[in-house]
Amino acid sequence: MSDLQHLLGYREPIFNAPMAGAAGGALAAAVSQAGGVGMIGVSGSPKTEWIKEQVGHVADLETPWGVGFMAWSLEADLSPLESFLEFSPSLVSLSFGDVTRSAALAHEAGVLTAMQIGNAAELERAMEDDIDIIARGGEGGGHGRNESATPPLLQLATAQHTKPVVAAGGIGTAHGVAAALTAGAQAAWVGTRFLSASESLGHENFKSAVRQAGMDDTTYTRAFDIAQQLAWPAEFGGRALRNEFSETHEDLDSWEATPELRDEMLQARAEARANMAPVYAGQAVQFVQAPQTAAEVVTELAGFRQILRDTASRFA
Repeated sequence: MSDLQHLLGYREPIFNAPMAGAAGGALAAAVSQAGGVGMIGVSGSPKTEWIKEQVGHVADLETPWGVGFMAWSLEADLSPLESFLEFSPSLVSLSFGDVTRSAALAHEAGVLTAMQIGNAAELERAMEDDIDIIARGGEGGGHGRNESATPPLLQLATAQHTKPVVAAGGIGTAHGVAAALTAGAQAAWVGTRFLSASESLGHENFKSAVRQAGMDDTTYTRAFDIAQQLAWPAEFGGRALRNEFSETHEDLDSWEATPELRDEMLQARAEARANMAPVYAGQAVQFVQAPQTAAEVVTELAGFRQILRDTASRFA
């Protein structure tokens, strides 16, 4: 098995998840400069100006950085991926949809390519396409599957896949990172802990909601996507903070998505009303309790080394 740390050259085995709307160039740069791998999250087909602005934060770094895409949006338009590849990212993440064309393009450019998997079938597909694995359990925030928890999925991936595996979903502390590495992951893919970071693109109202939430305050739902009439494939829901909207429209069906409901949701997002708009976060939200910089989060998570030493001495 190849060594991911050797391939990418990071110091800390911590990647921030490429959360669209939160993980921009500033967050990615801060994570990379702290020793991890910073990831920029891309939604849809961003304007060239936005791409240049985000890349401007990381282009001159001597540390690794990457970019993550929603594969289903690239199926119709590869230009966002092509634009980012011009800036030579260290890693490209392609998830949620058919990655055949986009993965081929990234491989052709010589860029390490990874895919989030949420079940055994996606693991098989990643192996067929020769893509590195991000084993993401249903505990994770944002879009994905809700079919398997991270530990069994990670164990399956490490047992069957010869490429590096990164663990994602529910990792929010140094103990969580230590557990993932002990189970065979080469790094931890962390999203929710970085939502409230000062470098995050998220609105302060949403950051405050994240800091006030606990482990039991999330829900897995498609209601937000249906209400906004988004093109997300039906097989992928999203884990978000429970709020008035999700509680009222928990069983929302596509035929109920009226223009009025869509306008209401778009207005709530524009006004950053956390009681109505989606605030995507995972069960690790329990561990986001105070404002921090991305570097402070990385440093805290890097405490996994002492935990591993203590565990090894306890059972030696």
